[in-house]
Amino acid sequence: MKNIRIKEGTYKIRGKDVDLAGMVFPLVEEFKVGAKGGYVTVDGKAIQGFPDRNIKIACNSADCYEDAEGAKVTKREETDEETIDRLRERFDMLEDMTKATKKGDVRAMIVSGPPGVGKSFGVEKVLGKHDLIATLGDRPAKYEVVKGAMSAIGLYCKLYKFADKDNVIVFDDCDSIFADELSLNILKAALDSKKTRRIHWNTDSFKLRNEGVPDSFEFKGSAIFITNLKFDKAKGKVREHLMALESRCHYVDLTIDTDREKMLRIKQITSDGMLNEYQFNDDTVEEIVDFVDINKTRLRELSLRTVLKVADLAKAFPQKWEAMAENTVMRRA
Repeated sequence: MKNIRIKEGTYKIRGKDVDLAGMVFPLVEEFKVGAKGGYVTVDGKAIQGFPDRNIKIACNSADCYEDAEGAKVTKREETDEETIDRLRERFDMLEDMTKATKKGDVRAMIVSGPPGVGKSFGVEKVLGKHDLIATLGDRPAKYEVVKGAMSAIGLYCKLYKFADKDNVIVFDDCDSIFADELSLNILKAALDSKKTRRIHWNTDSFKLRNEGVPDSFEFKGSAIFITNLKFDKAKGKVREHLMALESRCHYVDLTIDTDREKMLRIKQITSDGMLNEYQFNDDTVEEIVDFVDINKTRLRELSLRTVLKVADLAKAFPQKWEAMAENTVMRRA
């Protein structure tokens, strides 16, 4: 794949046309004219801040770029503003995908990201709004969040309970089911792409008889898996299991991989009002965020949960919360 240097050309990033003159990209396909005008196709994932896919750079002719043999691909750092916009866009997408899962338009979704960045909150917020009507009408809830370990037969029973259309089961950090072949086979049947998804339990079970669960049923519901695992980085037998599940699900990677991205996510959420219920003044909120930012490499966990822990201390101990936080949320030097 050869590199080209853009002489004249633009690409729309989050609604804004960005001038790419002088930037070097790996060429994917030469100049073409489409419905929206001329373009050249390049590899966007090669440069920070561009989508992880091939992109079309708008230009008027093949003279708008030149061969850049020997030149290195442009190194471009994503600005803080661009990172925050990207993360906000990802979490907005997560909420939209959750709505689609609730409606049944999406059968299953895997949400991957580090702990404490708001994965579960976004999903539960959407499902909670939808379920409010059922609660007011004194009807059974149509979603449930499952946490912790779960056996294969427990999974089978849970799927039966939420087998109806517009029901959703959320598996939150319930990663043991990914490593168990029987559980995985049950999930593969439940989330199959076939029109009818029928699940079978072919061995005798007192639990099924006792709970009135049949040995086969049709699953019409949806599932959301919230995990800290990076599916593409798993190895061995676990990777095979995860790939089998991923093939049946939409995969949403929240793209929060570095301390910088985690910190910008924290600043975004706190500026959006995460600490409003504490009724702090603006200076105190700024001091809490600064404390987390300055000490991010020594924190036991850089996350929204840690921010809330520090806020709890600032509420309980206004005069000495920093000293308290140093001893409770930070590792020893």
